[in-house]
Amino acid sequence: MQSIFIQYVYLILIILALVMIANKLRLAYPIVLVLGGLALSFTSAFSNITIDPDLIFFIFLPPLLYEAAWQISWKEFWRWKRVIISFAFPIVILTSCVVAFASYAFIPGFTLALGFLLGGIVSPPDAISATTIMRQVKVPKILVSVIEGESLLNDASSLIVFRFALAAVITGQFYFSQAVGSFFLVIVMGTLIGLVIGMIFYWIHRWLPTTPSIEIVLSFLAPYCMYYFAERFHFSGVLAVVSGGLLLSSKRQQMFTYQGRVQGLNVWATIGFVLNGVVFLLIGLQLPSITSQVEEVSLGQAIGYGLAISFVLLITRLLSTLGAAVFTRFMSHFITVADRNPGWKIPVIFGWAGMRGVVSLAAALSIPVLMQDGQPFPYRNLILFITFIVILVTLVVQGLTLPWLIKKINPADKYASIPEFEQELVIQKKIAKYSLQFLEEKYGEDARLNEHVNNLHARLKIDLLFFSREVEEIKNAGGNSLTNFQRIYLEMLEQQRKMLDEMNHKSEFDEELIRKYLSLIDLEEFKIREKQLQEINPS
Repeated sequence: MQSIFIQYVYLILIILALVMIANKLRLAYPIVLVLGGLALSFTSAFSNITIDPDLIFFIFLPPLLYEAAWQISWKEFWRWKRVIISFAFPIVILTSCVVAFASYAFIPGFTLALGFLLGGIVSPPDAISATTIMRQVKVPKILVSVIEGESLLNDASSLIVFRFALAAVITGQFYFSQAVGSFFLVIVMGTLIGLVIGMIFYWIHRWLPTTPSIEIVLSFLAPYCMYYFAERFHFSGVLAVVSGGLLLSSKRQQMFTYQGRVQGLNVWATIGFVLNGVVFLLIGLQLPSITSQVEEVSLGQAIGYGLAISFVLLITRLLSTLGAAVFTRFMSHFITVADRNPGWKIPVIFGWAGMRGVVSLAAALSIPVLMQDGQPFPYRNLILFITFIVILVTLVVQGLTLPWLIKKINPADKYASIPEFEQELVIQKKIAKYSLQFLEEKYGEDARLNEHVNNLHARLKIDLLFFSREVEEIKNAGGNSLTNFQRIYLEMLEQQRKMLDEMNHKSEFDEELIRKYLSLIDLEEFKIREKQLQEINPS
């Protein structure tokens, strides 16, 4: 037990090193982690580490889905709901069908049921790699929003297809009407279970005497409860976590104290980073065990099948995205759509961003080794190998070329009415204006009698004047004075740190208080740095 724990400690250290290398090279870290795991797989030190599908589905998947549900903008999700739902359900099912018939056509001995099984495994794209790349390159916000929204739902639809195809292979029977009814039942009941459990956790947060630490622990328990109870009754655990997560995300201001929101955001970001790092490294580590199990065909043939399926997936997704743009333009004559003319640039990038990830590999690994009659499951090892090749090809080839494609196409962000940086200034101006109005109307007398309230009143007037001038300057000249202000302010913060460090060496000052003010300075620097990043990359 101790040796396994030490191995995973080493793995986390390796993950940190690889992510630092990825940041230095300006590459999406999932690509570097998969390649790093691939290199480690040829060593004996980590040869005994394998992916347990139950571990992936129950330990890793719920918190990752829950975090994604909390991070996504509900406003953007609702704005692009038709696009997201179409790619998460109809197009995932269409992709499964195309893969099923393609594999049935050119893999000797492959049945249509096995084809649908493979299609259900490889059809859902993984959003982590694509969004990681897109946050490093300037892209319209719609791309990130739709890919994140799609990733919340497509795992559910693909795993449902996988479940029905697996039952068809094992039993040798498939009834379309029964499958369609079960499909919608699994979706509806999974969603309802997630909403019910989400409301229970909301009531716990809202009405019981919690603390910030308890709030964070409850937020970790929620996705596991949603997933477990949905799967316990054979419904969609993925949709339960997604629906419950979206519900609780919309009520975060009522549920959490300000300490819980700040601390929880940092804790979740760290845990999500570690979980994602582990699963992508584990993908690369699986190569030797997967390769050694391929017995149905030669290794060269298996690689050829994997490359062929990867090509089928790429073409299907590109045609789907372009077809969706054409269909949207046609339907705009009859219904109100978010964009009457999507063009071709964003659909092409969206189509190329369809990289596969850990859910596909975990689904392939969950195929039973033996059938009910004790016979080996047909083509299990070949399906597993093809899945690995698809993940590797889509992550590495599409992932490495996606930044080049984005820069080459250079899509215009026609959906953003106001640049984000200008929006932030307007928000700050309105906050200052509203706060000043509130003080003058309700506490005007206090401002004259109370020195502290008077200082607050004066500071708000200065802030309002400053932000008003900056908004006008951005419209007219580009906002150079704000850039100078940020530079000077950062220098001042550094001098404050040095002063506090000198005070900390004196015995009369409490170190806890010094740390408190150092933390406040860190928060101020964080806000300034975020503004600078938004100026450099407004997407």
